[in-house]
Amino acid sequence: MTLEQPIAIAVTPAPWWTSAVVYQVYPRSFADSNGDGVGDLAGLTSRLDHLERLGVDVIWLSPVYASPHADNGYDISDYQAIDPVYGTFDDFDELLAQVHARGMKLVMDLVVNHTSDEHPWFVESRSSKDNPKRDWYWWRPPRDGFEAGQPGAEPTNWQSFFSGPTWTLDEATGEYYLHLFDRKQPDLNWENPEVRQAVYAMMRWWLDRGVDGFRMDVINLISKNPALPDGATIGVGGLGDGFPHYSMGPRIHEFLQEMHREVFEGRAGDLLTVGETLGVTWEQARLFTDPARRELDMVFQFEHVSLDHGPGGKFDPKPVDLRELKASLARWQAGLAEVGWNSLYWNNHDQPRVVSRFGDDDRYWRESATALATVLHLQRGTPFVYQGEELGMTNAPFAGVHDLRDVESLNHYHQSVAAGADPESVLRGLRAMGRDNGRTPVQWDAAPNAGFTDGEPWIAVNPNHTWLNAQAQYDDPRSVFNHYRRLIALRHRLPVVALGDFRMLLPDDPFVFAYERTLDDTRMVVVANLGDTPRTAALDGEWTAGDLVLSNTDEVSFVSGRIALEPWSAHVFVR
Repeated sequence: MTLEQPIAIAVTPAPWWTSAVVYQVYPRSFADSNGDGVGDLAGLTSRLDHLERLGVDVIWLSPVYASPHADNGYDISDYQAIDPVYGTFDDFDELLAQVHARGMKLVMDLVVNHTSDEHPWFVESRSSKDNPKRDWYWWRPPRDGFEAGQPGAEPTNWQSFFSGPTWTLDEATGEYYLHLFDRKQPDLNWENPEVRQAVYAMMRWWLDRGVDGFRMDVINLISKNPALPDGATIGVGGLGDGFPHYSMGPRIHEFLQEMHREVFEGRAGDLLTVGETLGVTWEQARLFTDPARRELDMVFQFEHVSLDHGPGGKFDPKPVDLRELKASLARWQAGLAEVGWNSLYWNNHDQPRVVSRFGDDDRYWRESATALATVLHLQRGTPFVYQGEELGMTNAPFAGVHDLRDVESLNHYHQSVAAGADPESVLRGLRAMGRDNGRTPVQWDAAPNAGFTDGEPWIAVNPNHTWLNAQAQYDDPRSVFNHYRRLIALRHRLPVVALGDFRMLLPDDPFVFAYERTLDDTRMVVVANLGDTPRTAALDGEWTAGDLVLSNTDEVSFVSGRIALEPWSAHVFVR
């Protein structure tokens, strides 16, 4: 199969989520109802009309569980409690009722690769070497020939996602515990069946309460090579790459199939399961999402959002080559055409804003935001909209490290500067790629703090909220918001969007992104100029103005059979 050949797909039966659109809420930054500067559940409920107006089908709610917030809620201390900063269970139940009353679904964030070190499970586990829950986490003695606390005594040389080693010494017991992320996020030992059963019981409890599924955080990391071997040296201080030993571990599919049997099988209702799967290939994603295997409905992959990482990694960005981006997305369209399913996203709480990353957030802000949305949303897969993306929110102008809040960014800054890096160079990388870019408050209006809060926001509001905000866009037919509305409506209205074959057009063009979708007698062509210079493109067939169903410009013209493309223009034709 080549990328230029039409990709045939089965059209029946079609699960409900093939024509659905998911909206991610990062509650800390969405809407604050009580003036404490942190978004909450009541604030989200008060803004549900915005999501209903947008037309989304599912809300993915980032963690609202009890947490000490070392990683903004992705360090959970009680899976069956609402953190007071977000409200109460009465607030949650009211939110869930209001979501369902509007015909939408609510999916919870499931974080079970790790817990907080303040979770009762870990408190027990670290209390003594013979505690019944000791084996619920990964504990190891110092490396042979070293005493606890000595440099190099860590059981393996793995480097954490958040900088530094993946092992922290527990002084009381003299052993180290594993944490792939922050030291306050110890990894659960899924090899222990008691751990798995405790997780499944918690998941059933939430489903019984009425939630409609789970987005599963870093779910492909739950199975590790029990030998925990060293990785190839990559980092400062001799730290190594442990990823091959804890990603896609030997029992990952066994665990997910067991989860499906224990939690989802036999339940009535239309549930959704989405797995965040770091580093997976499309071949691996087929296994996760093949319905016959009963694992996950879809996965998040990271290939396309890694293409602008430079030689120094994520915080050393380089311009993305559109040809590489198209080839990556086309591989996934082809690879999951006959078996499995794609998720489609540009943004989430871990990524910078796409209009600043792949677009032009200055002269062609509106045009590039809508063009990027168009080429993504009309591919085969379930689109995910991250809060503020539908407004074209941009990266924030962080003046210095004092403006940052994200643990990953702060760790990277301090470790890099301590190793001799130029502070301003480090900040440039963080301004471009840091996770705080996606976490500034949603810009509701031009009022102080963008209508997010009456208090002091936990992280500064982007100053461009005075003109870039929801209120300014609702009644503007050319706005980013209304373009997203029309994209979502097309997916709901036209079966070709959800179920059509996919064929990439002009794969070698460095500026034009074009593709074809076909279903029965319906043909849809999407064409966009993702650059700031006018272009022309030759497309198959006889296309006339009557075929145009969506555009981000006022008019479309053809010259000698070629479509004229203004900078960052995007058009959709159907016949």
